[in-house]
Amino acid sequence: MKILAVQNRMGIGDTVIFLPFIEAISRKFNTPVSLLVKKSSKVDEYIKQTAYLDKVIFLERNNKKNERHNGFMGSIRLAQDLKRYKFDKIFIFNSSLRFNLIARLANIKEIYQYPLLKKTNQHIVQPANYLIKKNLGVNVVKDPQIEINSNLIKEAESKFNINSSELNILLGIGGSGPTKRIPSETFLSVIEKIYNFKKSKFFLATGKKDDEQIILNQILSSKFRDKCIPLDDLSIADTLPIIKNCNISICNDSSFSHLSSALGIKTITLMADTPLIYGSYSSNMYPILPDGETTVGHNTFGKDKINPDKIFDKFISILN
Repeated sequence: MKILAVQNRMGIGDTVIFLPFIEAISRKFNTPVSLLVKKSSKVDEYIKQTAYLDKVIFLERNNKKNERHNGFMGSIRLAQDLKRYKFDKIFIFNSSLRFNLIARLANIKEIYQYPLLKKTNQHIVQPANYLIKKNLGVNVVKDPQIEINSNLIKEAESKFNINSSELNILLGIGGSGPTKRIPSETFLSVIEKIYNFKKSKFFLATGKKDDEQIILNQILSSKFRDKCIPLDDLSIADTLPIIKNCNISICNDSSFSHLSSALGIKTITLMADTPLIYGSYSSNMYPILPDGETTVGHNTFGKDKINPDKIFDKFISILN
């Protein structure tokens, strides 16, 4: 039996959130599930060792430029591409009529999908829960989980001199947008509090955008530079074994918060300007909200109100 799951949201976090539902499909039918995702999900970099996942097929569609699956003819090409795999079932995690028609053109006999044409104000998780419960009789309550080879974890431990006698901490200092990036001063304050508590090593995870590099260099220019290891030259795949060796993570709302929690690492999520669900959907996530806020969403603009004392207090409570 061949099964395809369609998850066409943009980011890494969007795809990680849906992993428990895809795993539930795999368990129900006792077969790995293939994914149709956008390249921006970068899913091929973090699911290679995850047994319940099979092939990754990229949706080559972008509203800003002409790609293979854009427009009417792109839909026809996508249907032709999928038809070659001879999928028996498809689970479509959206309400798009377009994907429903593509599945039919691809001769996929069993189609399971959100209610059609009901995308407006749609909750990210609830429709997925309903889809799986209604069609498979399974109530999905599991956290997302990414699997990784134990040998890779040991190799990273040796290569980066990771010592169990000190705390090893991932700092996800990057972010997909400027409103999500907590200032370096906040991270430096947290670093100082933690290092005064116990000898620690900090792994700095960020991208290559100029604003992210500024934050990285400000931290590396501090008195704690010898305690910090930048990871920005590594691929996501190479970063995963390092994260798995960490005791705890402190991350902006970024890809690293999602990857860290899915690796089973307790992750403090700094929620400055994104709906709270993105930093609280896993039991491994511990959200910190801006001072004065009881919830958070787009346009909260709270990056300067994330309190380092609250981060440290949460850090201590997790360790205890």
